[in-house]
Amino acid sequence: MTKIPSRNIQPAQEIGDGVVLVKAKGAATITLDRPESGNAINLELARALMRALQSCERDSDVRAIVIRGRGRLFCTGGDLVAIRDQGDAAPAYVRQLLSYLHEALNLIATLRAPVVAAVNGTAAGAGLALACACDLTVAIDSARFIMAYTKVGLTPDGSSTWFLPRIIGLKRTLELALSNRAVSAAEARDWGLVNDVLTEQEFEPHVDALVARLSNGATNAFGQAKRLIRTSHLQTLGDQMEAEADALCAALMGAEAVSGLESFAVERRKRAESQT
Repeated sequence: MTKIPSRNIQPAQEIGDGVVLVKAKGAATITLDRPESGNAINLELARALMRALQSCERDSDVRAIVIRGRGRLFCTGGDLVAIRDQGDAAPAYVRQLLSYLHEALNLIATLRAPVVAAVNGTAAGAGLALACACDLTVAIDSARFIMAYTKVGLTPDGSSTWFLPRIIGLKRTLELALSNRAVSAAEARDWGLVNDVLTEQEFEPHVDALVARLSNGATNAFGQAKRLIRTSHLQTLGDQMEAEADALCAALMGAEAVSGLESFAVERRKRAESQT
């Protein structure tokens, strides 16, 4: 696979209140930066998250993205204090907040670059939804996952009722929605909610290595694989296989496949020669 050249780290860019974006060596790091509130999502953070992902979408140099939280928590969900303070205007405020958040979640699903959630602590409410929406989720072993909505008389949002049943099943999703119990990182891994669980010492090196590997991978193929997998539930078996065939034949004409197949042939020839 063709390696991307090293690039200098761009200065941290304040996308808006609550989000910092850094791009370096083909990867982008989006940090939720409201640690004093547990990185809770208010209107400004939702808009800034959307803009950060839009910036990544426009930048062809971005080949992998990691979303993380500053401080000891990943994201505690919607900013309930900000919502309460709106009084009678709360529904309009939440509707606008969700318009930005939903666009951000749609971008995560459709970006060709793989998106990794680095869950360094509690992911609750919309924070849990954000972790679910990412392509891969890595968690520290002390992380907890909580729906939390009905505990304060609210209903789930942020795509959680779409992603969770597909990831962990209907009964488990209902259990979490109705009980609001916390799921440990180990249990989340057993349920398929997260891909890897690491100790505090292992967490950062593992995330860095994963993002570096993805940023040096076949980005166009990653994007098409994401599309096929994420939309497969909308297709019949026959239609899905036809879509797979179309994507594969298109990939065969691309530079990634030409390079990858040539590398495979060279490695195979070397192995054959070494055995003679």
